[in-house]
Amino acid sequence: MSKASSKAAAAALAAGGKTGVRIVVAGDRGTGKSSLIITAAVDNFPGTCPPVLPPTRLAEDFYPDRVPVTIIDTSSKLEDTGKVAEELKRADAVVLTYACDRPETLDRLSTFWLPKLRQLEVKVPVIVVGCKLDLRDENQQVSLEQVMSPIMQQFREIETCIECSSFKRIQIPEVFYYAQKAVLHPTAPLFDQESQTLKPRCVRALKRIFILCDHDRDGALSDAELNDFQVKCFNAPLQPSEIVGVKRVVEEKLPGGGTTDGGVNERGLTLTGFLFLHALFIEKGRLETTWTVLRKFGYNNDIRLDDELIPSFKRAPDESVELSSEPLDFLRGIYELFDGDYDNNLRPAELDDIFSTAPDSPWDEPPYKDAAERTSLGGLSVNAFLSEWALMTLLHPSRAVEYLIYIGYLGDPSTAVRVTRKRRLDRKKQQSERHVFQCFVFGPKKAGKTSLLNSFIGRPCPDGHASTTEEKFAANVVELPGGTKKTLVLREIPEDEVKGLLSSKESLASCDIAVFVYDSSDESSWKRVTELLLDVAGHGEDTGYEVPSLIIAAKDDLSSFPMAIQETTRVLISISEILFLICEVAPVHLFTD
Repeated sequence: MSKASSKAAAAALAAGGKTGVRIVVAGDRGTGKSSLIITAAVDNFPGTCPPVLPPTRLAEDFYPDRVPVTIIDTSSKLEDTGKVAEELKRADAVVLTYACDRPETLDRLSTFWLPKLRQLEVKVPVIVVGCKLDLRDENQQVSLEQVMSPIMQQFREIETCIECSSFKRIQIPEVFYYAQKAVLHPTAPLFDQESQTLKPRCVRALKRIFILCDHDRDGALSDAELNDFQVKCFNAPLQPSEIVGVKRVVEEKLPGGGTTDGGVNERGLTLTGFLFLHALFIEKGRLETTWTVLRKFGYNNDIRLDDELIPSFKRAPDESVELSSEPLDFLRGIYELFDGDYDNNLRPAELDDIFSTAPDSPWDEPPYKDAAERTSLGGLSVNAFLSEWALMTLLHPSRAVEYLIYIGYLGDPSTAVRVTRKRRLDRKKQQSERHVFQCFVFGPKKAGKTSLLNSFIGRPCPDGHASTTEEKFAANVVELPGGTKKTLVLREIPEDEVKGLLSSKESLASCDIAVFVYDSSDESSWKRVTELLLDVAGHGEDTGYEVPSLIIAAKDDLSSFPMAIQETTRVLISISEILFLICEVAPVHLFTD
């Protein structure tokens, strides 16, 4: 790689992957848009300007971030409204201009331009620029802050307000510097302007960084650890006097004592102090400091780990993905660390603490929410905890690895999971080395599919029938004869979704076992389940992804119709060989309800 391309790559990394910034300038006619752009580009006030300038590019070394800026002028003609809208939609940042000598153009920002941006769903930083500062009435004593404060309260997308003069070349470079900075170092992901606090996702990322830099795990950054952090992020050591100065500032604002968590203790800078420093940087407009730290640790503008750090895993349709032994050992250690009272019951607060260094808790939403067995105290046993991880790895392996990294896994992400052998080969050899198996649960409405999932993870069945319209999952560890443990994932397929599922050739490729549940007290349920069995079996034969099948009679406590017992017996006999293969290839306990 050449020096030039190497510098460009480094600049792009420091800028959150941005290789260029597109700034669109808009505003009423005669507010100074074109003069502003020309003066910025050539550092000279133009005598005359064309109606609309062509795209103007500032050199990459124009600003310290070394990211090229392209400025787009826009027309004020009514017939060009559609073109202006398209340019605004393509913007990385928008500069809205008004004329300091024409108050009505300032009013137009809040009555037309800012609502227009919202209507177009232009969700980028906005820089409000008062042009023609040299023409403003000298008797006007109202400050820019007084004028803009009400507008900024109403329109939070406004990043900065500035006044300038193209004629006298006052604050012209600053206009596009602030616009570029708002793109490369945005405020919105980091800081809540209204509450003047760091946003939760920013706090979570900084907490993870703090823990990674706290090498001795004593809850504070020593002078040596602070220095290592400074070198990693800014390529320069801290002088002893600078460290003393930093800690003095924190101590003055966060003295601690009593029940208060101080910013500095005898061991060094605490997490509270670390977060305070970043809030202070942002309040003082030094967002690039916090963004530099975040990007050095792999975060993008959404404050998630950059996609390049998360491996993707290619696999055939009938291959599955499981965690390898090293991350499993890591997760067992994490469980022991956060299960503070060692009662094999990870309480919800303790689980939240585990994921407090991730952007969010990944199991708060389907398909993971309530997919594992809960203890009588509402927590997770170690088996339930590992079952949730097995489910996430099975369904979204890259996401599972991403969250492993968030909670402190330092191993090689590319080897954190393993792709298993194809199911067809397992069945041919009548053996499998896999530890996680997936069972599709089919059946007509009201047959008891959800009850089967609930009983599998010890979840109480709700009173009355609630029709399932979305796929549900339940995962649990099953202990086999001889003490071997496997994880079984039950996936409930709503009756209305079966046709859509079978429209895909590879829909059964990920299925180890198909279970068909029917209501033993309802003859129509039995007829419907046999139809589903034929549909699924036929699809498996047609596509080459045949699966062992098992019929389960649910609601056995109710009176069964006579033919059900006879016909069920005949069906089970006819698939007895397949059941043998189930036990050999994908050994699981057989369930009855």
